[in-house]
Amino acid sequence: MMERWRKHIDRALAHSGGTHTFEDIRDSVILGRMQLWENSDSMAITEIIVYPRKKTLHIFLASGTMDGVQAMLASAEEWGRQQGCEAVTFAGRRGWRRVMDKRGFKETLTVMEKGL
Repeated sequence: MMERWRKHIDRALAHSGGTHTFEDIRDSVILGRMQLWENSDSMAITEIIVYPRKKTLHIFLASGTMDGVQAMLASAEEWGRQQGCEAVTFAGRRGWRRVMDKRGFKETLTVMEKGL
């Protein structure tokens, strides 16, 4: 199942700062720590993050068409609610912002990185 999305996942990971490999994502999905959402032309990887005062569904990776990713958001959000999540967050390149703003997402922070 995951191999079908390898090119998409690798492409998305190229923008994630080197935090994961395809194998890391695959293993996390198999173990249930991350979730794969897919439709005919797009995929997303989510994970639940539990902070001391809030539980969120985090969309960690998304690839494919913007319409395709948006089409699966409602079911991912509903699943997150069922898991007790209070919010959903989305990590992505700047180009996603205009699309996600229309879906009710607001930019709350920007992540920048510098190698040490």
